[in-house]
Amino acid sequence: MKGYFLLLLFVIFLCSNYVFAQEEQAQVDKIILNLDKQVYRGGEVVKITGKVPPGRPVYIEIASEKKVQVGRLDARRDPDTGKIPYIFYLSKDIPALYMILMPKEVESAYNIEKAKDKDWSVSRMLLTTGADVAYITPAKAKVERWQASILATILGSRGTKLEPLDEKGNRRQSMPLIKTRFRWPERVFSPTIKINEDGTFEAEYRLPENAPGGTYTVIAAVDYTLRSEVQTFKVDLPWYKVYFPKAGVSLNAIGPFLLAVAVCTFGVTMGAGGGFILNPLLIFIYGIPHTIVAGSVMPTVLFSQASGVYNYSRIKFISWKLGVGVGLAMMVGGFIGPKLTEMITLEQYKFLFGWVLIILAAIMLWQTTPGYIAKNQKEQAILKEFRRRAEEAAAKKREKK
Repeated sequence: MKGYFLLLLFVIFLCSNYVFAQEEQAQVDKIILNLDKQVYRGGEVVKITGKVPPGRPVYIEIASEKKVQVGRLDARRDPDTGKIPYIFYLSKDIPALYMILMPKEVESAYNIEKAKDKDWSVSRMLLTTGADVAYITPAKAKVERWQASILATILGSRGTKLEPLDEKGNRRQSMPLIKTRFRWPERVFSPTIKINEDGTFEAEYRLPENAPGGTYTVIAAVDYTLRSEVQTFKVDLPWYKVYFPKAGVSLNAIGPFLLAVAVCTFGVTMGAGGGFILNPLLIFIYGIPHTIVAGSVMPTVLFSQASGVYNYSRIKFISWKLGVGVGLAMMVGGFIGPKLTEMITLEQYKFLFGWVLIILAAIMLWQTTPGYIAKNQKEQAILKEFRRRAEEAAAKKREKK
């Protein structure tokens, strides 16, 4: 009997040790993740702390729940076939703001990829730094694609829609779209996590000033299976900031308003709506995507042009035959332009826009030279005649009143 009793005690001892070991292992394999607070504003620092199994690296994904539409045209020549695919990719599920924090130990690998400048790759960055374990939210994005062509673009189409991508295809094609959206690696990756020997870690992330308002998700990952529970925080917008869903940014509405007043005043004096001046300024000052700027400036030009047409018509400075004739021709360009803008990169956009401005500036400077002015005395006489008639018309109106 005594032997059975001792055997029973031994079995109980083994079982209790096993249960204790399982509980201890569960604690070891758990990621603890904490945020210093739940509500932030643009420009503030998000402080993140936690604990992972000792000796393991940790990566943290921060993603806005607000999404934006991002498109890109694959126009790079295939090294194997020598052909250019001309496939247009589009997703409406790209986070408006996205960041992966990485351990400081991978900073050298990060810098190697960052040094490639415009040729850096999201996929290479993920693989060389190990951050692919935290690439979670964009990997779920649905990416559509079209076989594009110049003729289809002229006709106002993206081309022929291709078959849907599978899960791996969506993940793979979401990476170039992330690069298209954020352009530079420091806007997507940051090797700033400090990990201690006991597995505790701490990191800081400064929100951009134009961070979208709303909810953000935070996830810490050690590998593809070991991830923390999802933590959330909110970005609260002050009264003077407005979120622009298409651009995916929050802006101080007062700044663009004052800028538009100044630009329009100058632009209308030159016979334009001011959009060609406002366009590069919005990209440079506020960092709004060029496709959104190009589309958003169009209605602003409508208002400025309308008020300009009204005032120019009052002083009899409009040739309606010339204006309507040229306007009909511009309708064709206005139809093709939006599709072309959607399919070119920011660098290509800036290059073309820059050359247009340089040519226009050269023409206007040439027209101010003494030689040009001397050859255009007739033009000056016509302008004087227009002014005289306008003054007479204004005087007659005053007399009638």
